[in-house]
Amino acid sequence: MDRNIRRLVLGLVSLVWLSLTVLPCGFPVLAQSQPPAQQSSGRISGTVVDPSGAVIAGAHVKLTRDDQTSNQTPSQAPSQEAVTDDNGQFSFANIAAGPFQLAITAAGFATKASSGILHSGENYTVPPIALTIGTDVQEMRVTPSPTEVAEDQIKDQEKQRVLGFIPNFYVSYIPNAAPLDTKQKFELAWKTTVDPITFAVTAAAAGIEQADDQYQGYGQGAQGYGKRYGAAYADLVTGTFIGSVILPSLLKQDPRYFYKGTGSARSRLLYAIANSVICKGDNKRWQANYSNILGNLAAGGISNAYYPADDRGAGLTFGNAAIGIGATAAANVLQEFVIRKLTPNASRPARPDPATP
Repeated sequence: MDRNIRRLVLGLVSLVWLSLTVLPCGFPVLAQSQPPAQQSSGRISGTVVDPSGAVIAGAHVKLTRDDQTSNQTPSQAPSQEAVTDDNGQFSFANIAAGPFQLAITAAGFATKASSGILHSGENYTVPPIALTIGTDVQEMRVTPSPTEVAEDQIKDQEKQRVLGFIPNFYVSYIPNAAPLDTKQKFELAWKTTVDPITFAVTAAAAGIEQADDQYQGYGQGAQGYGKRYGAAYADLVTGTFIGSVILPSLLKQDPRYFYKGTGSARSRLLYAIANSVICKGDNKRWQANYSNILGNLAAGGISNAYYPADDRGAGLTFGNAAIGIGATAAANVLQEFVIRKLTPNASRPARPDPATP
């Protein structure tokens, strides 16, 4: 009996010894084959601001992280990108735990980098990322529109006065001047017709007509002078606006005289005379000056409405038109050979114009 008890005790001791020594060594694979604890993904968010603290909308945020899911050397995981919203905020969802890097870029600012470590299941908020003004200065050239160029050029033309006081607005010393739009043509005509010197010259012309007793139907005295003055000024206004604004706008022609200033005296003389019947179009090509020719005819026709009855008719219309064209030719000759020398504020030194005839 005692022998049996001793055997039982010895058997239990042996069994305990085996369980503590043999089993852990004999089945190591079972102990190491348990899977690691599952890690949950997290979220990364933040705000991008400028040096003053104002948020930056539309900034590009690039997220990269190290893929450390294996025992091998960490490899770069695929990057993700986001754009900040109107509040300057960005967000990345379902991001695996581990180190990460952010690269933030925005127009006009230097690239900024930020990094951190995302833990399992964490909502990681990056501290506000302040971008600095970029040091690279990009050169920008703004080319003015033809209208803006023309505006600057006619401002110079409006300073052109013979002997410093007689307006000389309708000549360009810039051979390839920018074409005028309708508004600019109107403004140039308006400033010409309301210039004090224009009123003075018209007054002198009316006085000469009265002294010669032209248009006898007007009579003499103050009343006759007033009628002559009104007729002369009306001729100037209608001729200027029809020949320098309305028709040039419709026909796309330039009403100005383009100073030649080079070549022989004969070539310049012929050029000046020809410019009474030819002109530059808004496309800078030479063409028949329908604006001046038709403008003088139209002004001559309109003059029949206010000249004395005995002087009206086709003769007045074509006579005034011929006078207008002849006056233009004479004025062009003076422009080419005389007036520029008497104009202290000529817009620019003359240069040869390859497009001149």
